[in-house]
Amino acid sequence: MTDVNASASLLPAGTWTIDPAHSTVGFSVRHLMVSKVRGTFQTFSGAITVAEDGTPSVEATIDVTSIDTGNEQRDGHIKSADFFDAEKYPEAVYKSTSVEADGDDFVVHGDFTLKGVTKPVDLTFEFKGVNPGMGHGPVAGFEATTVINRKDFGIDIEMPLETGGTVVGDKITITLEIEAGQAQG
Repeated sequence: MTDVNASASLLPAGTWTIDPAHSTVGFSVRHLMVSKVRGTFQTFSGAITVAEDGTPSVEATIDVTSIDTGNEQRDGHIKSADFFDAEKYPEAVYKSTSVEADGDDFVVHGDFTLKGVTKPVDLTFEFKGVNPGMGHGPVAGFEATTVINRKDFGIDIEMPLETGGTVVGDKITITLEIEAGQAQG
């Protein structure tokens, strides 16, 4: 692994706020052992902060009640106590603890809290570059992915199939497409 500060220097120091209008927080999960259900969260916020020495940190919040899988009935079930228990735990939160450069990419180590359970989760982060923006300051782009096990976060509903396997897989792939703008001032 290379020095994260040298690699992160591509992103100027300051706070880079996630632009939800130009970003996506998505996921996919195996369904009926033969396909995948995909969805997004419509409401989220966060920032990437780069210290003067180039050290980055990440913090983000997802409103789990904003889930959208394209099926209202399914979304309602996912918000229920069987899955997110969104009435009691309306937010998922990620806070980085460290960042390592890995070639041109980064591994962001952090704590992810979902349904009241906090576990370490690593994100593979690809820096897409900085653009001067369109008159409101520079913007930076990132893509990140990780895979979590839903059972690690207390989402342990079992819905077995007669033929073996389950209705919903254990592994959830989370994919982030992020555009963040740097505050000017």
